[in-house]
Amino acid sequence: MRMSDRDISDVTGYTYTFLMNGNTPADNWTGTFKKGERLLLRFINASAMTLFDVRIPGLKMTVVAADGQYVEPISVDEFRIGVAETYDVLVTPDDDMAYAVFAQSIDRSGYAIGRLTSDLSLQADLPPIDTAPILTHGDMGMGGMDHSNMDHSNMSPEMMAMMMGSGIQHAATEYGAHIDMLAENPQYRLDDPGVGLRNNGRTVLTYADLYNLDPTPDPREPEREIELHLNGNMRRYMWSINGIKFADAEPLMMKYGERLRITLVNDTMMNHPMHLHGVWSDLETGDDKFIPRKHTVIVQPGSKISYRVTADALGSWAYHCHLQYHMPGMFRRVVIT
Repeated sequence: MRMSDRDISDVTGYTYTFLMNGNTPADNWTGTFKKGERLLLRFINASAMTLFDVRIPGLKMTVVAADGQYVEPISVDEFRIGVAETYDVLVTPDDDMAYAVFAQSIDRSGYAIGRLTSDLSLQADLPPIDTAPILTHGDMGMGGMDHSNMDHSNMSPEMMAMMMGSGIQHAATEYGAHIDMLAENPQYRLDDPGVGLRNNGRTVLTYADLYNLDPTPDPREPEREIELHLNGNMRRYMWSINGIKFADAEPLMMKYGERLRITLVNDTMMNHPMHLHGVWSDLETGDDKFIPRKHTVIVQPGSKISYRVTADALGSWAYHCHLQYHMPGMFRRVVIT
């Protein structure tokens, strides 16, 4: 591993100005409300290269949908949103005041901000920006994480084994100058809010909190598994999957109607929001009965994550990291026949 433990984002607030609905922090996007009115806010990360941590100080947010799919409502103070992810939240401002809608970048180099107010003459205070995070050994894939917050009561023995074990093997294509790190012991970290959000005194959403509002549409067990390693060399800025860049890669083939598991292993020290087009990613959180459906899933540094896919859309589909400058290498074509 030759990457800095503070290299959290490729492009930072020193280069970018972060926007909310096209407004700079100085422009101050504004939404209005009447005291006691319940509001539905839809957060969409439409950025090219930035993960944001979102909170509205003084207001609890009730998350009711992830990537447009209804989930069991969960009350939080904050959530991380990867590029292309969406979250719908309900808020009920009980006071005649201005609230800051605050989205700080994951590396704390900048922020987007707006306000919710009952009176346009009122301004919201700028919340304190958190300190810049430092990656840990767990983020480097070098050790296990604490899973004490996970609800194990609904887990099958197979799922429990998946969560706690490693079983990772690296292909010959993953060795060479194009890769500067391989995770030794990547873990499932669904209950981990992520670097910079751990133990911050706020209630932070994790993927382990997500339960589909309706029963899992396709309850079948996967017939087969595809394991994909997310690779990179930060100094040379080269990205790949299983050590092979998109230009040299064969497509991933799926049979129409089959149910399969995709396991993603992040061999880098950066978050990768992975987006599979055409079909849903049914995120395995431990409860088979109410699996949340997403189209974009953050894979944390040095970790692994898995989801089930029903190949129910014929055709050729894109599958890629949604960070724009990672996409040329960390990309596959999926063909369903």
